[in-house]
Order: sequence, then C-alpha cells, then structure tokens
Amino acid sequence: MSASRGSVRVEPSAKRVRVYLGGEVIADSAAPVLVWEVPYYPTYYFPSANVRVDLLASDGEVKHSPSRGDGSLYTVKAGGKEVAGAALRYHNSPIEELRDLVRFEWDAFDGWFEEDEEIYVHPRDPYKRVDVLASSRHVRVEVDGVTVAESAAPRLLFETGLPVRYYLPKTHVRMGLLEHTETLTHCPYKGEAEYWAIRAGGQVHPDLAWSYRAPLPESQKVAGLIAFYNEKVDIYVDGVLQERPHSKFS
Repeated sequence: MSASRGSVRVEPSAKRVRVYLGGEVIADSAAPVLVWEVPYYPTYYFPSANVRVDLLASDGEVKHSPSRGDGSLYTVKAGGKEVAGAALRYHNSPIEELRDLVRFEWDAFDGWFEEDEEIYVHPRDPYKRVDVLASSRHVRVEVDGVTVAESAAPRLLFETGLPVRYYLPKTHVRMGLLEHTETLTHCPYKGEAEYWAIRAGGQVHPDLAWSYRAPLPESQKVAGLIAFYNEKVDIYVDGVLQERPHSKFS
C-alpha cells in the first residue's frame, strides 16, 4: 500500500536491499521503503533497525525539506572511509512513515544491491516498464536539414514516462558526421551509454546521439544501436515529421 503526503509518495518494497561502504555493509533490509522525493524516480529509505547506526556520527547540521521537514545529517565511517553528510534522518518529519527511517546519499557509497544484483544511478521504479520492439517503419533523422541516419529496420524503445526512442543500426547512420565524446551516462534499466556529437549545418551539436554497448538484460535488443534525442533533432517516421516532445531532456 502506498501513501501520498503532499508531493512525497511513500511505498514499502519487498526487495532485499544492501548498501556498502569500504567493503562493509551499512544497511541490509528486506523491508526498505521507496520514497518519491521527485516525480521521476524513487529513493530508498531504511528502517533504523536494519542500519549500522553505530557507524553514523551526527554532523550537527540540519537539511530542510518543505515536504519532509528538518533532517539531521550524519557522517558515515566504515572500512577506512569517511563520508560527511551521507546519511539523513527525519526524526520529526510531518510524514510519520519517515520518522524511523534512514536515507543514504546514493553517490556517497561504493555499491547498492537489490537482492544479489547491483543497481546503478537510483532504485528501479516498480511502475516503470521498458519495451523494445523490432519495427519496419521508415525512420529518418535530420540535424539542421542534413540527413544523418535513415533506416527501415529500427528498434523502438518504449519507456514509461519518456518519448519513444528510435534505435538505428550503425550501418544506417552516417558515422562520418558523428564525433565520439567523453560523455557517459548510466541508467538503471539500460546500463551505461556512450555519446556522439553531430557535425551538421556548419556547427558541432554536442551529445545528440547515444548507444549502449552492453545494455542490461531488459534492454539487450538495443545493444550497439544508435538513438537520437527526439527533443533536439528532426525525426521523420514513414515520411511524417514528428513533433519534438517535451521532457526533462528538452
């Protein structure tokens, strides 16, 4: 059963979740709580009984949230590592479900596991789905009036809350117009992505295209294919120019 408190949604999870720092388990819970602090994805909170609270030392600082109230910050020390402000507790939160829970700053720790599988970036949203479908639709990608890719064998990736993405074989992309960049991003559903800038219209457009060399299991069908930001390029599907969607990537 989930509960909504203003802009914060709270829901128990049935997954066993562990957090590591310096080779030590900081939290290990079979009853973590998912808290949607922002609309896009949830964060794990842990019952204090499942946390090594002996490894937490108060920073004496308070972090305020309009919805969650005042939270006390803690330094976490384990395995020879020390991370200030890495834990947060809302002892007197107006949201009763949060008062005995501990929140950890995701990037401050060495590893997060759902059951025995490592997870990246943030917890998987139980209400998000990723579907990859083979298609025979004709897809053409233009940047500043220059065709950079064209294919009648795309893979369409449908991800809850995001525009459909058109993944095209590299052999159907004008790779000579693409310049590989140093950018890497991570997705808990697809894995690690590499990026390309596109040279068109007399200028270089940074990080308009990306690809997953070794995607996670639910997205294996897009391995090695290239996608383009619908929000920033012109995409024609069966000859029809698609409206540029509005998303957090716009």
